[in-house]
Amino acid sequence: MFLTKKHISRRTVLRGAGATLALPFLEAMVPAATALAQTAAAPTQRFVGLFVPHGAAPGYWVPEKEGALSGELPFMWKPLEPFRNQTVVLSGLHARSAEPPPGVTGADHWVAAAFMCAEKPKKTAGADVFNGTTIDQLIAQKIGTQTLIPSMQMAVEDPGANSSNCGEGYSCTYTNTISWASPTTPLPMELNPQVVFERMFGDGTSAEQRAARRKRDQSILDSLNSSVKKLRGEVSASDRERLYNYAENVREIERRLKIAMQASTVAPEDFDVPVGVPRSFDEHIKLQFDLLALAFEADITRVGSLLFARDLTNRTYPESESPTSSFHGVSHHGEDPRRIADLSKINQYHVKMVAHLADKLSKVKEGDGTVLDHSMILFGSNMGNSNQHVHYDVPHVIVGGVNGKLKGGRHLAYPSKQVPTGNLLLSVLDKFDIHQDKIGDSTGRLENL
Repeated sequence: MFLTKKHISRRTVLRGAGATLALPFLEAMVPAATALAQTAAAPTQRFVGLFVPHGAAPGYWVPEKEGALSGELPFMWKPLEPFRNQTVVLSGLHARSAEPPPGVTGADHWVAAAFMCAEKPKKTAGADVFNGTTIDQLIAQKIGTQTLIPSMQMAVEDPGANSSNCGEGYSCTYTNTISWASPTTPLPMELNPQVVFERMFGDGTSAEQRAARRKRDQSILDSLNSSVKKLRGEVSASDRERLYNYAENVREIERRLKIAMQASTVAPEDFDVPVGVPRSFDEHIKLQFDLLALAFEADITRVGSLLFARDLTNRTYPESESPTSSFHGVSHHGEDPRRIADLSKINQYHVKMVAHLADKLSKVKEGDGTVLDHSMILFGSNMGNSNQHVHYDVPHVIVGGVNGKLKGGRHLAYPSKQVPTGNLLLSVLDKFDIHQDKIGDSTGRLENL
C-alpha cells in the first residue's frame, strides 16, 4: 500500500502545441489508503514478439542440460546472462508451419508470417493472402484496448524494393510482416523511428507542422514546459525524479532521430534506406527498442513486435564479431566449422539486441517491480540448421516475468520433431489469460512452461 498527497489518473496526458505526452507510472497515481492491486499500480502485462530468419549455428545455442540453467550460458545466449533468472531457453520445437503443405511446393524462406500463428500461409502471389491471426494481436485485443496504440509493429529492414512475388509463388506479404490482425489482414511493420515517435507523442498535427518544428530544432517538450513544471510541483520527490528521467529519455531519442535525418555513411552506398532511418543497424534497432520501452513505460502500448531481418537478407553487421559476413550467405555454412562460428557471432549479436531491450525494461520501476517483471519477450526463428533448411530443433527464448506467471532460469528440452511451435503459442496465450483449445498446428500445451 502507498500513501500519496495527490491522486492523478493513470490516463493523464499533458498537451501542448503539436504534442502530447503520456506519463509514466507515478506514485501519485495511487490513491491514498488504497490496496496496490486495486490501483493503477497493479502490474500491467506486456508482450513483445521478435522474429529472426536463418536459424542458429548448430552447437552454439542448446544448453548442455535440461532444467536449471547452470554454469555458463551457451555462446548465443551469453548476452542474456544479466537476466538469467528471467530467461527460459526452449529447444527441440518443430516449426512445421514453415514447411509447405502436403502436395504444395515452396514455402521455407517465405513464411515469416507463420512465426506467431503457427499456420501454413496460403500459397499465392496475389492479393488473396491467408495466414492466421497472430498471438500479438490476440493479446492486443485482450490488453491493448485501453491504450493509445493497441500494438506497435516495427522492422529494421526496408521491404520496398521487392516485387509482389517474393519467390516460389508466395506473396511478399508473408515475409514483410509477422503481425496479422486476422487471417486476411496483415499489419505493416513500421521501419522509420521518426514515424513511430510521432505516433507516440504527436497530437494529430500535419506532417508539415511536425517538419517545421524539427526545422526550428524544437523538442516536443518545449510546448509542455509549463504543464510539466506544474505537475512536478504537485508530486513527491521520487515522482519528480521519475518525470525528469522520462523527459530526458524523450529528449535523447529526439537527438538521435535528428542525427538519423542527416546523411550517414555507416551502411554500404548501395543499401537504400528512407529519410529518417539510421543506416547503422545497431542504432536503428536500438532506437526502435528504446521507443518501445518508452511506450511501455508510459502505457502508450502494451504489445509490440519487431522483424529483425527479412529472409534472404545479405545484410552484414559491422558491430558484431563477424563484421563482414553476409547473414544469409553464412547461414549456408556447408558444415564448415569456421563459417558456423561466424554465423554464431551474428546470432549472438542479435541476442545482444534482445538484451538491450530487456535491460531498458528492467530499469523502469513499476508498482512492486519493473516493467520487465511484468513483460514477456519472445524471440525465435523458424529454422534450425539453416544450411540444411530444416525446421525442427528451432531456437526460441522467453525473457521476462509475466507478473510472476513464468519461472525463469530454465532450459526446457522437448523431443525433436514431436512438439510443434503452435504448442508454445497456445501456452503463451494462457499466460495472458487467453484460453483457447488450439492455435495453428498446436496439438496441446507445452509441458512445464
